[in-house]
Amino acid sequence: MLNRRTLLVTGSASVALASPLASLAQSRKDTMVLGMTLEPPGLDPTAGAASAIGEVVLYNILETLTKINADGSVSPLLAESWEVSPDLKTYTFKLRRGVKFSNGEPFNAQTVKFAFDRAGGEKSTNKDKRTFAAISTQAVDDYTVVLINKEIDPDLPFVLGQATAVIVEPKSADGNAAKPVGTGPYKLDAWAKGSTLTLSKWDGFRDPKLAKLNKIIFRFISDPAAQAASLMAGDVDAFPRIATRVVPQFKANPQFQVILGGSRAKTIVAINSKKKPLDDVRVRRAILAAIDRKAFIDGAADGFGTPIGSHYVPGAPGYVDTTGINPYDPEKAKKLLAEAGVKLPLELTMTLPPPPYARQGGEVVVAQLAKVGINVKTQNVEWAQWLSQTYGGGHNYDLSIISHVEPFDLGNYSKPDYYWGYDNKAFTQLYDKIKTTGDAKERNKLLGDAQKLLAQDAANGFMYQPQFPVIAKKSVKGLWTQMPIFCNDLAALHWG
Repeated sequence: MLNRRTLLVTGSASVALASPLASLAQSRKDTMVLGMTLEPPGLDPTAGAASAIGEVVLYNILETLTKINADGSVSPLLAESWEVSPDLKTYTFKLRRGVKFSNGEPFNAQTVKFAFDRAGGEKSTNKDKRTFAAISTQAVDDYTVVLINKEIDPDLPFVLGQATAVIVEPKSADGNAAKPVGTGPYKLDAWAKGSTLTLSKWDGFRDPKLAKLNKIIFRFISDPAAQAASLMAGDVDAFPRIATRVVPQFKANPQFQVILGGSRAKTIVAINSKKKPLDDVRVRRAILAAIDRKAFIDGAADGFGTPIGSHYVPGAPGYVDTTGINPYDPEKAKKLLAEAGVKLPLELTMTLPPPPYARQGGEVVVAQLAKVGINVKTQNVEWAQWLSQTYGGGHNYDLSIISHVEPFDLGNYSKPDYYWGYDNKAFTQLYDKIKTTGDAKERNKLLGDAQKLLAQDAANGFMYQPQFPVIAKKSVKGLWTQMPIFCNDLAALHWG
């Protein structure tokens, strides 16, 4: 199954260990403390691209029509069932009855129409606005919704289970960034910015037995050493997507479990194609030829990754191995730079967000590019700066390192205004064919062609498919073992 859209990027905070949290978790088995590397900038996934938003709210506070499970399958959530027309453009959803929002307002077809019309509306800041703008939503009756898509999208049920598709309540929607109101089993209890965020079980949830824990506390810890210390001290019970470099010290410790979850994420060296001389494909190819993917994976992710040559990963439908298109070859890099007429040394700046893989990977890139005459100055920024000045700053950067965690986000390369500025009409036409092709075999072939084109264009520095380790106390149960999307399904968590 093909999937879609999200950035592994979020706000950061490094905080001191707080022993009261440990004693709370130990004395009350209805509470669990989870670690998070980065803090969400807000709690409205329809307004921001940060994946940390969904890690807190998706399926916990805010719900969707469908639910993406740990194995990548899709099941009903706020929808009880759905039917698809033969042309794959019309979806009819039967909605769950007796559902209400935490502010007492009812959930019905009119709510769904409001949420999707808002997501695709003119004023929308939804990351997937383009997807929702192509959908016409009709409320047939209170519990029947028909979605008519302008484009063929056999993955729409998967798309509708992602954080950007949460169903919001009209009266409270504009305040969701600070006080999210949803239909899920939990509600926001408290948020101490820069430190912790607490969710408490909502007594009005339709299934009072679904959530096993009364309270979930998120602690935001960006420093790898502090992450490890928080687990060892008992201040944190489970740490999904912990820094890779701390994993070895827990593997032989009988008090902990180590889960290595697969993903559809792509860690890349982002290249701003709008800037000279990076707009020259020869210069971009030179950058790729100068970087040894294996050394990068070892440095950025301590070996927890599989090399990729395009914005697509092994295991995804239609995957082809493109790592041979831009192999490590420093001599070739020098020749390409000379061919492009680049005067050396070429001075570039690399903007690095807080995650350890970015900061560690940056050290590798600086060392390797220097060998071919490219001097890279690193600029470490916090998440809010990265979002505003790199991701949303009008192409005001040279290089960056980021992990795009959305399962299927090739479509971003058909958006010339997207932050990396890639603009190729041939790719856009190819991607349009992919979207409108219903035959799986033909679609997979086109996906292969798209991957090859991105690799040949050196659209970005495609580095690796990461593994995201989870470390938790042995008695923590219900953790996801795979990560098709970035999510913490809190209702499944319990103590064994």
